[in-house]
Amino acid sequence: MTQPPSQQPPQGGFGAPEEPQDTPQPPQPQSPPTAPPPQMPPAPPQTPPAGQPGYGYPQAPATQPGYGYPQAPGQGAPGPYAQQPGPYGAPAGPYAQQPGPYGQQPGPYGQQPPGGYGYPQQQYPGAPAPGGSGGGPLKGKPAVVIGAAVALLLVVGGGIFLATSGSDDGEKKPVAKPSGAPVDPSASASVDQGDGKGDGREANDDLNAGRKDGEAKVLWLTKNGLDLPRNGADVYGPWIVGDTLVKGMYRSVVGYSVADGKEKWTLPLPADMCAAPGTATADGKIVIGVKNGTTDKADCSELRMIDLNTGKAGWKKAVKKTGTWDMMSDIGLAISGDTVTVGRTGNSNAYRVSDGSELFGKPSGNCQPFAFAGGPKLIAASSCRTSDVDNPQHQVQEIDQTTGKPKWTYQPKRGWEVDKVYSVSPLVVSLTQREEKKWSILALKENGTLRSQLVGDKEDKFSVDCGHDFSIFGEQLEGCTGLAADANSFYMMTEDDTSGTGRTNKVIAFDLNTGKPKWKAAAPAERTMKPLRMEGGNVLVYLEPSYDKGGAIATIAPTGGAPKVLLQHPDSTTRIENFFSSKIAYEGGRSFVVSARVSAGTDEEEKEQTTMMAFGK
Repeated sequence: MTQPPSQQPPQGGFGAPEEPQDTPQPPQPQSPPTAPPPQMPPAPPQTPPAGQPGYGYPQAPATQPGYGYPQAPGQGAPGPYAQQPGPYGAPAGPYAQQPGPYGQQPGPYGQQPPGGYGYPQQQYPGAPAPGGSGGGPLKGKPAVVIGAAVALLLVVGGGIFLATSGSDDGEKKPVAKPSGAPVDPSASASVDQGDGKGDGREANDDLNAGRKDGEAKVLWLTKNGLDLPRNGADVYGPWIVGDTLVKGMYRSVVGYSVADGKEKWTLPLPADMCAAPGTATADGKIVIGVKNGTTDKADCSELRMIDLNTGKAGWKKAVKKTGTWDMMSDIGLAISGDTVTVGRTGNSNAYRVSDGSELFGKPSGNCQPFAFAGGPKLIAASSCRTSDVDNPQHQVQEIDQTTGKPKWTYQPKRGWEVDKVYSVSPLVVSLTQREEKKWSILALKENGTLRSQLVGDKEDKFSVDCGHDFSIFGEQLEGCTGLAADANSFYMMTEDDTSGTGRTNKVIAFDLNTGKPKWKAAAPAERTMKPLRMEGGNVLVYLEPSYDKGGAIATIAPTGGAPKVLLQHPDSTTRIENFFSSKIAYEGGRSFVVSARVSAGTDEEEKEQTTMMAFGK
């Protein structure tokens, strides 16, 4: 695919912040809201006639418009894919008139139900998996939502670069074991060590030879070594469980020793890995999605449980898809407690991670969940059946992990769609408005009422990296990076500013009780930084490598100020560390830089591509 045209983000603010309310109040464009609280959805309509699917499915040819959705292909109004502007003021995701299948492909792609159950908010095809982007938040990286001014509404714009994705199984033979091979972990493979004596490096090529006083050591690095499909493969993870770092890619999941980078186990997969949650269970178990075949027609519909401690495969289960939209939807996985949810357009399911038994499925009623975010709580994004295809009604809910029943429901104003969950606890939610190309960020209280709406200064433009999030239908609600939150504050990074002597940016703290900025912390000169998470009450950030300066792990105090470096990576290895897109992990005093996507021009370059680096003292 070709790169879409770039647009400049809108400038300026849009009024005063909305005051927190006890009753949920929607984000209002342009001016402080004056409308009364939104009404809850109408009572469910009568059951449709037999043979007529509902809840986001295309209707059979008929003279009735159905439940606000277009008729089957060729019957109803054209869908939004080829006509609607991107929600961020740019041709992002399916809303733009971008080249490729979204604007041209006939059939349901152009006629899916806007605002239906799981109307996607995804980014561009082939974007890297959720995680960082080495070299700066706006270094021409895929899947970085380029922020704009935040005031009453956070309005975002700017072009997003396309990266080709998908597999071409006829191009190359997979290295992973074929289907039917034993699923027990295989023997460990060797790895490059920082002394230059590992595989594939010359004896005199010591990665630590140029290390300066005070800089961390390169503990180890790994190379790809796999023969991948023509367009490469996305990386899932990493997940750190005890002394094991785990990542998945293409047709295998691999566990590495955090100390020396050696493979502890390798679990082959029968087909491409295609989905994964952001977190594992407390005891280190995870459920991933695997395609149900190796052809281009294969769907992401097979679930497999894996113990990340040992690499042992547990239960496997096929996701039962029913109805046109469900059959075409990709799946989004999230784990909370011992529950894994499988969100998709028109349906949803949840299973017990420990044994695979189904806990709950599609609920009855007018509103259906289509995506979930996990962690300490289970948050669902739901879409309600409406009579207006251009004016969807979404909801945010906290649901019970074992029954799926809502504990509370927050309903934004009509037309606003739930885009992402930036933090589960405290709950911070991103909403988008396609018609007016706007972006809003809300904080909700424990009971689901509005806590605040984020309001920033006019000159600040924010950057959020939501990584790998391409699917035809369906949405991954979690997985964005460049953010952090504690009980009372939310931290975001800004775009890098190249107007001065070099690239730099800021981290801005918002008061979750008022939505207003508390402080701004500037990155060091000619450096950019990215929030990772909270660490000991401080904001943990990654100082991204520049042309001649290695990356670093640092903290910012909850009161702001200059970042304090915990681990400075060597300047001498910045060229290796500066991946096109990367994910950053920090655990036990060690930092891990993991390539978010592996792809190269030739087979030899692909196999020699560095995929991970570890640093420590």
